[in-house]
Amino acid sequence: MVNLTEFQQLIETQQLSLGTLPKALQALFYDKKGNWNQAHEIVQNASDADSAWVHAYLHRKEGDLSNARYWYRRSNQLEFSGELNQEWEAITSYLLKKVK
Repeated sequence: MVNLTEFQQLIETQQLSLGTLPKALQALFYDKKGNWNQAHEIVQNASDADSAWVHAYLHRKEGDLSNARYWYRRSNQLEFSGELNQEWEAITSYLLKKVK
């Protein structure tokens, strides 16, 4: 696959085949494009831990911290305390390494 910088460039140029990506990365793509609703729709019914982690991030971004905490627990990830863009990058980097 690609690294974080390359992934961000592919998002900007829209040269990314979403169908080949795991749902969690698809959701992060849509979030980066400014489409929170599409991102949320992708992960809201997924049962894997990676999607739960993205789901937590999305609710944190929305400002629904109670719901975000629930999804952090479901994902077995610690609640992120940094900036939202730092969390997006951390999750994306981790998931991209898993795809390789």
